[in-house]
Amino acid sequence: MKYRPRSSDNTPCRIVLTGGPGGGKTTAGDLFRREMGEQVVVVPEAATMVFSGGFPRSTEPKAVFAAQKAIYHVQRNLEDVQAALYPERVLLCDRGTVDGAAYWPGDSLSFFKEMGSTLDKELARYDAVIFFESAAVGGLGIEGGNPVRNESLEQAVKLDHKLRTLWSKHPKFILVSHNISFFKKISFGLAVLDGIVSELGCKERRKKQARKKH
Repeated sequence: MKYRPRSSDNTPCRIVLTGGPGGGKTTAGDLFRREMGEQVVVVPEAATMVFSGGFPRSTEPKAVFAAQKAIYHVQRNLEDVQAALYPERVLLCDRGTVDGAAYWPGDSLSFFKEMGSTLDKELARYDAVIFFESAAVGGLGIEGGNPVRNESLEQAVKLDHKLRTLWSKHPKFILVSHNISFFKKISFGLAVLDGIVSELGCKERRKKQARKKH
């Protein structure tokens, strides 16, 4: 894969938090936002917004095609809106545009073709990927506060594998493995996230942008 870094002095860092259902990514993103305050902004999960907003959720293939196309476009536009509104902040994306390929009834190539894109182009939208492995991989339940989640443990494991296969092609892919202790897993994930923000120079870029405004 010929990867070209997306970030520049004029664009905010864009970090994806992804993984199979029940991985803890949403919790980690929210905790990091609270800790960092106005330095970061969370791009909410598009799928949750779409389905909780009244979009029917079905396993019928044509319905899944339609839903994933809608989610893809909502995701892209949510990211772009947040980037425009908060150019000095790090964008923490609760999932990214690549995720839809794992939920697509066909193969991943057909997903990107249908969206008029490629895996390489979508990966290049992001500076880093932090993958929270699903608790289902360890045989633990994935029940949580998300009312639109309906995957079984077996389905969650399969989705986790598909998502990891796709996202691991990103040159800055970091795995946060399942841990029987959710506290230890989230603590490790937060440390990884903090390290990535510093490594990418996001803080320095925000300082430059702030100086330009004065």
